[in-house]
Amino acid sequence: MPLLPEIWREVGRHLELREAIELIAPRIRQRVPLSALIIRRLDLDQLRTDTAAAWLDESWPEPAVTPIAQHMLPRLFEWSRNAEVRRIASDDVLAPLVRPGKPDGDVVAAVLTSGDRPAGLMCVYAYGAARFTAQQLELLASISEPVSVALSNDARLHEMSRMREALEADKRALLSRLARQDVADAIVGAETGLRDVMEQVKRVAPTDTPVLLLGETGTGKEVIARAVHAHSTRARGPVERINCGAIPLGLVDSELFGHERGSFTGAIHARKGWFERSDGGTLFLDEIGELPLQAQVRLLRIVQDGTFERVGAQKSLHVDVRIVAATHQDLGEMVAAGTFREDLWYRLNVFPIRLPPLRERPQDLPMLAAHFAWRVGQRLGRGPLTPSRQDLELLVRYPWPGNVRELAAVIERAAILGNGQELAVAAALGVAHALPDLQHASTGVVGGTHEITTLDQAMAEHIRRALHATHGRIEGPKGAARLLGINPHTLRARMRKLGIDWPQFRAYS
Repeated sequence: MPLLPEIWREVGRHLELREAIELIAPRIRQRVPLSALIIRRLDLDQLRTDTAAAWLDESWPEPAVTPIAQHMLPRLFEWSRNAEVRRIASDDVLAPLVRPGKPDGDVVAAVLTSGDRPAGLMCVYAYGAARFTAQQLELLASISEPVSVALSNDARLHEMSRMREALEADKRALLSRLARQDVADAIVGAETGLRDVMEQVKRVAPTDTPVLLLGETGTGKEVIARAVHAHSTRARGPVERINCGAIPLGLVDSELFGHERGSFTGAIHARKGWFERSDGGTLFLDEIGELPLQAQVRLLRIVQDGTFERVGAQKSLHVDVRIVAATHQDLGEMVAAGTFREDLWYRLNVFPIRLPPLRERPQDLPMLAAHFAWRVGQRLGRGPLTPSRQDLELLVRYPWPGNVRELAAVIERAAILGNGQELAVAAALGVAHALPDLQHASTGVVGGTHEITTLDQAMAEHIRRALHATHGRIEGPKGAARLLGINPHTLRARMRKLGIDWPQFRAYS
């Protein structure tokens, strides 16, 4: 079989350049007395060349990265316009790229191209008395084209691998930010405490109806908003979130609707707003009650017909965006008080979904606690953590004014106080709110006539109560560390920091 078709066949079957060259080189050696075939990748942006692939004899050293001098570039570009193989003498300007580290011999090379740029060098070596004949040089010139294709295939393959790794890194970062392990993570409590909520989500998601999520802070409104998007026909489109209460007053219009270059001081470039970025997808407007009245007027128009103008623009733009809004405030009362537009309220309140606070779905607490414990254990690198029955009893007694967000914080605090080996739930709850005050907290009374103490003071008082109950004993089954659910060494370090003299409690025994 002629050599050229064999070369093309191997190039088509093997995208990895090194693998293709290892199969091509023996076939060439049957017709050409080569000692080594080296393919060197040219990086003209970084002005360097390294070995992309090689077929070597046992004595051949691996060529190192070699710098490309500026004066070599004209020769490379001129040579790349001619599909020819040239002998490279030791005094040739390109000799440092082609002949590093070996004695003199017959060395020929061809420039491999990608488009109109030099992309690599095919270097063929014969040492000793052997020299390439004119017919052999012609044969080597004919295979430079398939080898160029092999080099391009290899470059594209590695670029795709780099892009895939970058996308995987972005995906991991996003999942970490969303506190999820996978894109298809189930919502904890979807079959129990949030069953009614998820039924409403599945009913409204296929439509383009605006959704208004109502609930206390920390109930998981962003999770439900993303569930609405995931169950909709827009699931392949973007989903963006903006906290309306976090936008500076003077930049609300620019953030939501974008601006043109020069529309205000500092606007050196045109910028797309959140609505344009969400075109074809879903925009989650968190804390919609914090949006200023002036911005509510413009928001009403885009909710009605999807049109808006960038700040400083003269023409209207149109977007196709599904709006999911959320608030922990009573928008009805805000309408009565004149702080929220009535017409916008009617537009957003088409399909309201109320998210129950955590205290109304205690059946979800064990699953949520286990979920957050497993997650924080993975993050701390100490293995999975599991709440005990005593831990769950304490968690169920607590009223959770901060809802799921507070539960996640308490579990993380408990893992840290337990040195990553266990969950010190009692100590973690004692930091947030002293356990004897749970009854007051559950009634919704915050502070009242009682003086509010600092976290360190609350923790110190709680530890003193434990020491009093255990007569100053620290370790053992009847010690304060076991009662508080904390490691004895951690408890001693905490007492030293808080200035607690635990021997004094032994007087009570």
